[in-house]
Amino acid sequence: MAINQLRVDELLAAIGERTPTPASGAVTALTGALAAALAELSARFAADDAGIARARELASELVQLGDKDAAAYAAYLADQNDKTRAETIRVPEEIAARADEVAELADRAAAKLKSSVAGDARASAALARAAASVARGLADLNRGES
Repeated sequence: MAINQLRVDELLAAIGERTPTPASGAVTALTGALAAALAELSARFAADDAGIARARELASELVQLGDKDAAAYAAYLADQNDKTRAETIRVPEEIAARADEVAELADRAAAKLKSSVAGDARASAALARAAASVARGLADLNRGES
C-alpha cells in the first residue's frame, strides 16, 4: 500500500513491524515532506509565491520517493543484482537532493520572517538537512561504503 494512503497510526505501525519496508528510506522521505510542508507555511508568511509552489511540489515528490524507496528495496531483496542495487542508491540520492532544496527554501523564508513563524522555517530547514544527511548515509550504505 502506498505511504500516502495510510493514516498516521497505520504508517507508524507499518514502520514498526518486523518487515523490510517501509523503513528508514521511506521515513527519511516523509521527514523531508514534512519539512517541505513547514517550508510552504513559512513561504506563505514570507509572501514568496514561488517558494509556496515549489515547497508543495517537493512535498509531493518526497512522498512519492518514500514509496519508490520501499519498492526499490523490496525489489533488491527479491533479486539482488546491479540494477536493483543501483535503485537503492539512486532513490536515496534523489531524496537527499530534494531535501536540500527544501532546506534552501526554508532558509530563504526564514531570512524574510521576524515573527514566530521564523521558528517554523528554522524547524523546516533542520528537518530537511537531517533528512538529506540520512538519505546520503543510506545511499552510501547501499553502495557498500559504510
